[in-house]
Amino acid sequence: MNKQVLIAGGGIGGLAAAIAAARADWDVRLFERATEFSEVGAGIQLGPNVVRRLQAWGLQRPLQQVVASPSALRACSAVTGKELARLPLGRDMVQRYGASYVTIHRADMHEILLQAAQNLPEVHLNLNQSVNSYTEQDSVVTIRTSANKLIEGDALIGADGVRSAVRSQMLGDGPPRVTGHLAYRAMVHQAQLPKRLRTSEVTAWLGPHLHAIQYPVRRGELQNLVVIVQGPPPADLDHWDHSANLPDLMQHLKGTCSYLQDLVQHVPDLGGEWRLWPVADRVPVASEAQMAQGMVALLGDAAHPMRPYLAQGAGMAIEDAAELQSALSMHDLDVSLRLRRYALNRWQRNARVQERSLRNGRIFHATGVVRWGRDLSLRALGGRIMDVPWLYEGAL
Repeated sequence: MNKQVLIAGGGIGGLAAAIAAARADWDVRLFERATEFSEVGAGIQLGPNVVRRLQAWGLQRPLQQVVASPSALRACSAVTGKELARLPLGRDMVQRYGASYVTIHRADMHEILLQAAQNLPEVHLNLNQSVNSYTEQDSVVTIRTSANKLIEGDALIGADGVRSAVRSQMLGDGPPRVTGHLAYRAMVHQAQLPKRLRTSEVTAWLGPHLHAIQYPVRRGELQNLVVIVQGPPPADLDHWDHSANLPDLMQHLKGTCSYLQDLVQHVPDLGGEWRLWPVADRVPVASEAQMAQGMVALLGDAAHPMRPYLAQGAGMAIEDAAELQSALSMHDLDVSLRLRRYALNRWQRNARVQERSLRNGRIFHATGVVRWGRDLSLRALGGRIMDVPWLYEGAL
């Protein structure tokens, strides 16, 4: 009889964990608090380190049907509009790292993982139930759900996001920290944009106290836009007037180039809207004990929420799941040792990505002499400074 793993959370991390555990010959019961599986309209960048994991799960074909394949990664000045550096993607990334660099709509990524999980008979998905708490006794972990049900398993994976209830009980380290950064996000149809505002590349616009990212998703039909600025979040996000976001955003963009301002202002003209999210994170993981204790482990944002300045939030969750599969497959070890092995093999890499994301944020939003030095380095070194071999190769 297979062992049973309980998974809290039905987002990208939770579904990836479910696929991984089933492929390790575990029965899976996943609990998602929403009444249906869905994802918001945002984009995700998937480096070759992540694409290789998805290919190993047999997901290359569904990926190819929905991703965009940007031709390059560019860094530009948000003030002058001039290109500072360019890193070719496409075949160059495949030759160097064995897989493509692609961009994908978050909803499409979620749907691919959901379909893969539903096709595995070992996976049982439970909607409208979250994991509220758990107990461990005699090699059994018992969860209490929001429906007040008690369910036993051999392991529990907390993949329940940045405000994880599983993490709260396991580590008791309070809520995530407010970063002082705000993300304005929008999605538009490329065909409705003027040709000069369409893109087949990933472009990072770097400016004082802000940066913007644009790239294609869904076979290039849509363009994902993100502008991250520094400032306090609205006092009440639940009742925040999202239609008021554009004037606020344009105020932040004063002094930026006409291209960026035109692009941002086209969103409501095309029936879109700017949605606002405050960016939250935690300090980098400091030890394996922050990712696994006993028969409970954390995965994805529950373990290592990070700022989006290395575009690896979803990627690290998928990498976590791949490592979880390897650990759960060690059938000669006790469950607690398997989870500890998972944490030992993941915490340092996750911490490095968290730290690099923090560093990138400071560089992207630099002012004064630091900004001048950043632009000079980008012009001098070009794509070499934008490439991240240790990340894309999958090393620590």
